Amino acid sequence: MGHTSEEVDAEIDAGRFGMAEETGRMLNEAIVRGAHDREGLGESVGHYINRRQGQFPNRETSILATGAKLGIPVTVHVAIGTDIIHMHPSADGAAIGATSLLDFRRLAAVVSGMEGGVYLNLGSAVILPEVFLKAVSLGRNLGHDLTNITTVNMDFLAHYRPLTNVVRRPTQKGGKGYSLIGHHEIMVPLLAAAVHEELG
Repeated sequence: MGHTSEEVDAEIDAGRFGMAEETGRMLNEAIVRGAHDREGLGESVGHYINRRQGQFPNRETSILATGAKLGIPVTVHVAIGTDIIHMHPSADGAAIGATSLLDFRRLAAVVSGMEGGVYLNLGSAVILPEVFLKAVSLGRNLGHDLTNITTVNMDFLAHYRPLTNVVRRPTQKGGKGYSLIGHHEIMVPLLAAAVHEELG
């Protein structure tokens, strides 16, 4: 919706953190429908936003809505219990699992064809480095060499998993891994400008 509706520190002591009714209801409704329609989790939430244009005035800046509209996969990788919507009574573990598993398979398919490509990990210190490492292993298991890949981890601190599972392990067979430390609001525009300049 364009802003956060709660402060964790202010709400956790009273047990109110994560109890916004609309967030859990809407996202879980989107996920259940997506499971029924055999969509990935990212795709299902994107379609939900696009179908309810009046409810989401900032949808034009939504990566999920834009991906769904353009048919570009935007994947979501869930660890049950890490999101506030898992506390909501409408949470459906089977739907969450089915849609997130489909998203993992889509990501693995993209990674399998990543020879000569680049993977950017922006600020995920645990979940995405683990997911990416498994996608690389799966791709290689299916016969894709992935010996010429470039991986980049960007964060404002150095963490074990991104350095190991994004920068080092996937490129030890070939390619290059980079760790860029700094604030995203500075580093991402600088990286985009450097790529744009290099491409001419």
